[in-house]
Amino acid sequence: MELLDKTINSYFDIWLGPRDPRVKGWFLLENYTPTFIFSVLYLLIVWLGPKYMRNRRPFSCRGILVVYNLGLTLLSLYMFYELVTGVWEGGYNFFCQDTHSGGEADMKIIRVLWWYYFSKLIEFMDTFFFILRKNNHQITVLHVYHHATMLNIWWFVMNWVPCGHSYFGATLNSFIHVLMYSYYGLSAVPAMRPYLWWKKYITQGQLIQFVLTIFQTSCGVVWPCAFPQGWLYFQIFYMISLIILFTNFYIQTYNKKASSRRKEYQNGSTATVNGYTNSFSSLENNVKQRKQRKD
Repeated sequence: MELLDKTINSYFDIWLGPRDPRVKGWFLLENYTPTFIFSVLYLLIVWLGPKYMRNRRPFSCRGILVVYNLGLTLLSLYMFYELVTGVWEGGYNFFCQDTHSGGEADMKIIRVLWWYYFSKLIEFMDTFFFILRKNNHQITVLHVYHHATMLNIWWFVMNWVPCGHSYFGATLNSFIHVLMYSYYGLSAVPAMRPYLWWKKYITQGQLIQFVLTIFQTSCGVVWPCAFPQGWLYFQIFYMISLIILFTNFYIQTYNKKASSRRKEYQNGSTATVNGYTNSFSSLENNVKQRKQRKD
């Protein structure tokens, strides 16, 4: 294993240049092999997990979901606060910020971004909970692509560009995750579900995040500094891929559902009076769904 790690590291040094010495020896950053193994195991579980659960009853996971989502909400809030204060203390330039001009603030950003990288490993649990609860419809191409790639991308970011212009996308994403994981945590409590109305706007926020990240990254291309240009181009293309996938998800999830509801209303399949559905078939469906729901 040691020989394999040395070989891989030598190839990375040839392709990408010397690593940032400030993260030398940090947990999980010294060698790429652990990150790669975690990613392969994740994909194997995504493939084999639903097969294993096919003939088994779904797990509720309600209690652990509340704790898990609360923990990620607090971690995301911590990262957002530390990134914002670190950028302010270092006097970071919005248009382009290199990786060695922020003084002590650079080290603060690096420490927080390590937690951001590590959080991508923790977030593999999102998928595992879907599998255990047999919510396989939520394990989409977008979901797996996003989770599997982020851990790997941020391993490289942390080794070569662990601060500077790398801060922006992580800051926005941490803020979005505060909203997202707080929503998931509350939705794990059945009594709270009728009051949760902002799921649609979380997806809109994610799309805005990607557009803003492309804009800010493009500033580093137009007004360059010492930040490596290759990383900027890669981030732009990666953000474009996420915009395409998230836009497709948004259309499939919200626009088509709204269109379907309008058609049902026009066909007379349901009639609404003062916000309540006046339909025996709809009432029967609601009763059946409540009986079937286990969490």
